[in-house]
Amino acid sequence: MEISYKKLWILLIEKEISPVKLRRDLCIATGTMTKLRRNEEVALSVLLRICNYLNCNIGDICDAIKKCN
Repeated sequence: MEISYKKLWILLIEKEISPVKLRRDLCIATGTMTKLRRNEEVALSVLLRICNYLNCNIGDICDAIKKCN
């Protein structure tokens, strides 16, 4: 399984919040933002902070995608 944060980027656009504002408001490390952009694993605590900030559930910001082999 792989993770996709496509829903996060769409939600940010809908709420007119830039990724820079998200990072600054939540004090997210730049390396973590890079992981989000690359669809890499990020700590659950970070994802929960993002959910709290955006007033949403974790399923609203990410998806588990089955790998095609």
